[in-house]
Amino acid sequence: MVIRPLDARSSTERELVARRMRLTLEEVLGIERGRAMYTLEWLRERVDLHLEQGAVFLAQDELGRIAGHTILRVEPEEGLFSTTYVDPAFRRRSVARQLVRRGEDWLRGQGARLAATYTDESNYGLQQLFLGLGYGLQPRPDAFVRLFKCLESGSGL
Repeated sequence: MVIRPLDARSSTERELVARRMRLTLEEVLGIERGRAMYTLEWLRERVDLHLEQGAVFLAQDELGRIAGHTILRVEPEEGLFSTTYVDPAFRRRSVARQLVRRGEDWLRGQGARLAATYTDESNYGLQQLFLGLGYGLQPRPDAFVRLFKCLESGSGL
């Protein structure tokens, strides 16, 4: 599996990531609620925004298939994983772990001292992924949780 930046010139790759962002919402929130949250056009714009102001990494297998993606940006207080998604056919193969590790490297390179992601409190799969990579979990009052990790070597949470 190769982790590489999304090719910003490829409308096919940008469209695939936007559609998979929608699939993420549908998996976590249910189809009706997930589709209602954001239009596909808004998701396309988010991909483009992250290409300009952040990073989008793809996991690609030896046959050229895109197995997953992660989307990142640097906020004033932390580096943020906006979305991480792996196609069901590629799950349980460490693809998500590789994407997160590559994202952490990118965030460090941008000077971020802390990495975080926010997700629905029912998104146990993503929580287990990040907890397994050394992230702490912080419940929030809005039915979301924050997963966070210090990126500086030798530092704890």
